[in-house]
Formats: sequence, structure tokens, C-alpha cells
Amino acid sequence: MMLAALSLAAVSGRAADVPNAAQSSASPGAKAPATQAPTINPSAINLDVAANADAAAASIPGIKKEDVRPTPVAGVFEVRRGADIVYMSTDGQYVFTGDLYNIPTHSNLTEAHRRVLRQKLIDAIPEAEMVIFSPPQPKYTVTVFTDVDCAYCRELHRQIAEYNRLGVRVRYIFYPRTGPNTESWHKAEQVWCSADRKSALTRAKLGQPLDAKPCGATPVARQYALGKAIGLEGTPGIVASNGAMVGGYLPPQALVEELAQQTTLQ
Repeated sequence: MMLAALSLAAVSGRAADVPNAAQSSASPGAKAPATQAPTINPSAINLDVAANADAAAASIPGIKKEDVRPTPVAGVFEVRRGADIVYMSTDGQYVFTGDLYNIPTHSNLTEAHRRVLRQKLIDAIPEAEMVIFSPPQPKYTVTVFTDVDCAYCRELHRQIAEYNRLGVRVRYIFYPRTGPNTESWHKAEQVWCSADRKSALTRAKLGQPLDAKPCGATPVARQYALGKAIGLEGTPGIVASNGAMVGGYLPPQALVEELAQQTTLQ
């Protein structure tokens, strides 16, 4: 997450690799090395965050005034980057990750805000830049971050007619997990440059070669960056219309049941 490797002056929004304890080479009797506490310079942070959000935002690279806001907890402020959220104490001494819950209402305040942030980011992508499979009268709409070569993405698309039959409108966004200048990335661009993108996406997911010629700029890089911004960890990444991250692959009926539940949260 944003501050997994926690130095407030270098907030990056990327998850840090965490070694598996089972793979440690330390001997059984060896003393574990002390964990170095994150260092934050209090003087770099305006202590009155509520009154001077401009100064608070200026102290954290990439953060704008509107990205800093108070929480219902006295002395704790929210800092967000993309759809990633962390919390900061007003004295600038502590930054911490985790979800903030309201006990009386049993509600996850952090996830509720993440849903809003995800949806705003997704709404910034015009549908003209998506590949959409829709029934005539959809009951639900999902945005699916897809990788042409992802096995579960292919399984989802194999059943696209059934999703549609059940009333699910699927808006595909490209997210080649291997990143730029890789085979999966080039396949995504070939799909985009095809005259019939829906047919091309289906053929690509079946492992069939595409012969589309380069067509200049494509939305693949922008959509890949969007996946990073919302904290996507794998594909398919399914986002409901309320911004909730449904998760990975779900069979058609299971997805419909999950979307029906999400509808009650809107």
C-alpha cells in the first residue's frame, strides 16, 4: 500500500515486497534483527492539518490539498493517493495504515471512501475507450480489468454470453499484468487497433493471433495506470458500479448474487 515502506517524504503508493518467513535463511537460534522504525520529520509537516491543508499537502510529494481531510477521530487525518488511504496524526509523528471502522454502525469508513475514490477514477475513463459486452437491458454494470493472457480472465470471457444473459454488462479495461513492452501489452494494443475490438478480444483470449497494424496512441497505458491507482493486485479485477472491488473471477450466477448485495450498499 501507499506507505508499506514508510517514509512520508517518499510516498509512492506501491506495495512493498514482504519476505516469506518460511524462506528465511536465518538459523533457528539466531536473534531476529531489530526492525528500524520509520522516520518522519515533524518539521516537514504543517501541524495544523485541518486549518492549512495546502501546507500539509505540500509536505507529501504527489498529494494535493483535497487529498488531506479530517476523520471522525480527533487528531487523526486521512491522506489519500489514488484510491489508497492512510492516516496521519496531527503532530506529524505517526502515519499508519489499516481500515477505520465505526463500531456502533458496524461500518468500514475506509472502504466506503475507497469505493467513492475508485468510482471517480474509473468514471474518468470514457466508455469509448472500453470494450463493452452488454445485454439489451442490463441490470448491473461491472468494470473488468483484464489481461489477454490471464487464465481466469479467459475463463470469465468464455462465459461472457451467460453474464450478459443474466443481465450483467461487462466493460473491459486493459490491464496487462506484465507491464509495458511485453507480449501481453502488445496483444492489448492489437485488440484496440482492430476494426472489430469485441471480436478481436475474443480471438485474443482464445490464443488466436491478431494481425492488426499499429494505430498510434492507444488507451492501454492510461488504463494500466488506472489499475495501479486503484490498488489492483491481480486480474480479472472486477469493480461494481458503486466502486466496490468485487475481487477476482466469479462464475456468472455468483457474480450476480454479489452484485445484488452490492446494490444495497449504494
